[in-house]
Amino acid sequence: MAALAGISEEERVAKYPSLEEAMPEVYKQLFEIQKKLEEHAKDMQDLEFTIQEGRLWLLQTRTGKRTGFAMVKIAMDMVREGLIDEKTALLRMEPNKLDELLHPVFSQEGLAKAKEIAKGLPASPGAATGQIVFFAEDAEAWAAQGKKVILCRLETSPEDLRGMAVAQGILTARGGMTSHAAVVARGMGKCCVTGAGSIVIDYKNRTMTTRGKTYHEGDWISLNGSTGQVFEGKIETVAPELSGDFAELMQLADKYTRMYVRTNADTPQDATVARKFGARGIGLCRTEHMFFTGVRINAMREMILADNEEGRRKALDKLLPMQRSDFEGIFTAMDGFPVTIRLLDPPLHEFLPQEENQQKEIANALGITLEKVKERVNALHELNPMLGHRGCRVGNTYPEITEMQTRAIIEAALNVKAKGIKVIPEIMVPLVGIETEFKMQEDIIRNTAEKIFEEKGDRVEFLVGTMIEVPRATLVADKIAERAEFFSFGTNDLTQMTFGYSRDDVGVFLPIYLEKNILKNDPFQILDQEGVGQLVQIGTERGRKTRPNLKVGICGEHGGEPSSVEFCHRVGMDYVSCSPYRVPIARVAAAMAAIRK
Repeated sequence: MAALAGISEEERVAKYPSLEEAMPEVYKQLFEIQKKLEEHAKDMQDLEFTIQEGRLWLLQTRTGKRTGFAMVKIAMDMVREGLIDEKTALLRMEPNKLDELLHPVFSQEGLAKAKEIAKGLPASPGAATGQIVFFAEDAEAWAAQGKKVILCRLETSPEDLRGMAVAQGILTARGGMTSHAAVVARGMGKCCVTGAGSIVIDYKNRTMTTRGKTYHEGDWISLNGSTGQVFEGKIETVAPELSGDFAELMQLADKYTRMYVRTNADTPQDATVARKFGARGIGLCRTEHMFFTGVRINAMREMILADNEEGRRKALDKLLPMQRSDFEGIFTAMDGFPVTIRLLDPPLHEFLPQEENQQKEIANALGITLEKVKERVNALHELNPMLGHRGCRVGNTYPEITEMQTRAIIEAALNVKAKGIKVIPEIMVPLVGIETEFKMQEDIIRNTAEKIFEEKGDRVEFLVGTMIEVPRATLVADKIAERAEFFSFGTNDLTQMTFGYSRDDVGVFLPIYLEKNILKNDPFQILDQEGVGQLVQIGTERGRKTRPNLKVGICGEHGGEPSSVEFCHRVGMDYVSCSPYRVPIARVAAAMAAIRK
């Protein structure tokens, strides 16, 4: 291209003629051949040819490779030309390639010059460039000054949410495809690379070392969340453009699908994004994500540190209006579509500060001693918190938490209903493994709701169901379904418990297992249909044996992975739920599954 700069069209034709200009007859022949081959194959062709002594020789033809943008355009062009029908157009999609249409990508020029400094897991697609920061509060402060930042952590926790929200991208040294960083980043639509094992982070000196070089806070790096690559320096990104062909493809997907797609969303903003992408409801709203900012985290900590029920209720009264307001925003964004809200799921220790300086702050704020805070932190410490005091176990230990959350949900639903908005709440009890666990939670939910209906003089219809994520729950699903009105399979935890793999630590050995073909795929990324899938099928069949109209869905990250979506269609699920930016992928995958069947 540089050779053409500054010369006239006449000079260009004289020095650099196209084939059509230099050999018009051969060009015409080549054009007619490619048109005939494309019409015969009914697909775009990649031709190899040569010209000898003015004569055209075709060497070979094959179906041409294409980008995600080209894939959609070619298919929709051929539908309009009548070369293929709508079902064929859908079946030609590679759903994962649609990511290219939904996230920023690096410019080809910038990528060609980029220097890779680390490689991790492609936890959340897209491209991001920014300055290194190591702490959530710094990410907030720098972002407030208009700076672009990459939050770099050994691993993230719920306390990092505020920093993740303002960062351009997230990089962690540990963690897998369903680690906290990966799941939250996908929900936010942010670029994320996890499990970059070569990275050594020194929080004290605010440095990051990889492949023999040390990077300091403020240095620029770039992340490719689609490949897991980490690059040195700043690389220009290109924003995606959603074309008319993309919208037409989504209409075709809806036309042929049986199983609809919901989203995992915790904020009105996420719900709005997902609805724009065609989500028909929320399949997972994680209420704990609403507790980690500003005065909310202080009220939550006050509740946990309280000595008795009275103290806990006093703190929960502070959280009630905040949570109710959140639900009002989400119900409004999802007007007319169902919203599944999961009650508090993580262990309580995740809400307490681990650093002494933060423990001092909360002690001063609550007027208690530092020793008392430390005692409570130590008392809540668990050797294996993911299998410990969490989910419905917390709700049954402290029923006032379930009461507060139910009141927030039902009051929000009534308030939004009064504005003429159609509200369809679904309250989901997490981590049930015993039918009596569910019964205790359901009784609290329904009794609380009835009190509110009497207070307000109005009612709203709602469902109470459970998240099936404990292997035992799939085996006694017939008993759980006697009370539960819907099942939502949480395949992240179900995979973890079935395999016995910690999803946060699996990165240590998983790459070796994949390399040695012990595992064909990462089971946290692609649903293990033979093992975990068998439990899903058993749970679905046994649940519907008791309750034939049982609504069944999936809300683990597998809900946006094409082969897993096809499996969900096969076992008769009503919906899949996934991160907002994976909704289009799931919609196309669901339509393809319906067509193939």
